[in-house]
Amino acid sequence: MTDINKTILQSLGSGLAGACALTLLHETARQFISDAPRADILGMRAIKKIMEKVDEEPPANDELHDWALGGDVVSNALYYSLIGLAKPENAVLTGGALGLAAGIGAVALPGPMGLGTAPSSRTAATVAMTIGWYMFGGLVTAGAYALLNRR
Repeated sequence: MTDINKTILQSLGSGLAGACALTLLHETARQFISDAPRADILGMRAIKKIMEKVDEEPPANDELHDWALGGDVVSNALYYSLIGLAKPENAVLTGGALGLAAGIGAVALPGPMGLGTAPSSRTAATVAMTIGWYMFGGLVTAGAYALLNRR
């Protein structure tokens, strides 16, 4: 395997680890914490919006929820895989920065995108959890990347 292929696989694998950890945290916490961020709702709204623009009928809510979770995992995995642009010794800083940027985006962007603000910023606690949880995903990504790059 070439070095570039190895780096790509390590980056994607690390991003997938961070994305799965983030989604697991979101899905578990929303069942127990009333102010928990609801990335699933944002995803469902985004899918509905896109499908309606192309005159397609969105699926029922249960299926739509599954699509949203799948979309979250894929998009976050690809985003977090940007960790591969960092040197392994900078993984924690890079993962934290990726998570911070994603968390701020998850708070700031849904409103202007027409998806509503409540799922990620209805209370100060929701905002803090949103940003913190995306940072958690970035740090899990960093840990996986560092582990995969041990020599």
